Amino acid sequence: MKKVLIAAMLLAWAAGAQAAIRSQTVEYKEGDAMLEGYLVYDDASSSKRPGVLVVHEWWGLNDFIKGRADQLAQLGYVAFAADIYGKDKRAKDAKEAGQLAGIYWKDRKLLRARANAGLDILMKHKFTDTSRVAAIGYCFGGTTVLELARSGASIAGVVSFHGALDTPDVNDAKSIRTKVLVQTGADDPNVPPSQVLAFVDEMRKARVDWYLIMYGGVVHSFTNPAAGNDPSKGAAYNEQADRRSWQAMKDFFAEIFK
Repeated sequence: MKKVLIAAMLLAWAAGAQAAIRSQTVEYKEGDAMLEGYLVYDDASSSKRPGVLVVHEWWGLNDFIKGRADQLAQLGYVAFAADIYGKDKRAKDAKEAGQLAGIYWKDRKLLRARANAGLDILMKHKFTDTSRVAAIGYCFGGTTVLELARSGASIAGVVSFHGALDTPDVNDAKSIRTKVLVQTGADDPNVPPSQVLAFVDEMRKARVDWYLIMYGGVVHSFTNPAAGNDPSKGAAYNEQADRRSWQAMKDFFAEIFK
């Protein structure tokens, strides 16, 4: 009997040891463009679970965004970090980042198409509960998930972290079918008060289920340690705002995924 118990314990330990966070690179297409995203999930369970689309900053899909996807997988979600720019298109510096992002600022239809292509990959994963899906994005990605919402995407919620809030046609907000959370720095020069007020007016008129959290004394890129620690430059990491905004996202998910 003792040997049987020990054998059972060893088998259980082995099964647990094999379960882990799994990640993989996923190639997919939008039109003729080849894209390369990052999929990650915990394979300790084979049951379906909520999925979260993650959209990168203007640098392109990098380790910071993959790290956020990893964190989401550790929380029990299927996470897919989408690629908006295309395979191997990653900015080497701010000038190139501006050029790459500029393509999509000027063509919101293309931006929405790229975001929806990534969403489609997430929706098709075997572990994704398609009735419980959200999208989050940082800076450029924050704008992207708002455009995804404006495209009429049928998902539970979107979260924008320090993303621009403007859009070419505010009437598109009437197509929003999802809950919206925006998190921004009160002193972000890229998201001035006039833009915030215009966004509030847009959401009100479209009767969207939304809310906005503004962090005092905080500038752009407050979630990314690579942004440095000098707010006078207009972009800087803020540990407190980073922590608070992540918790706010988790609370939002607890509400929309219940």
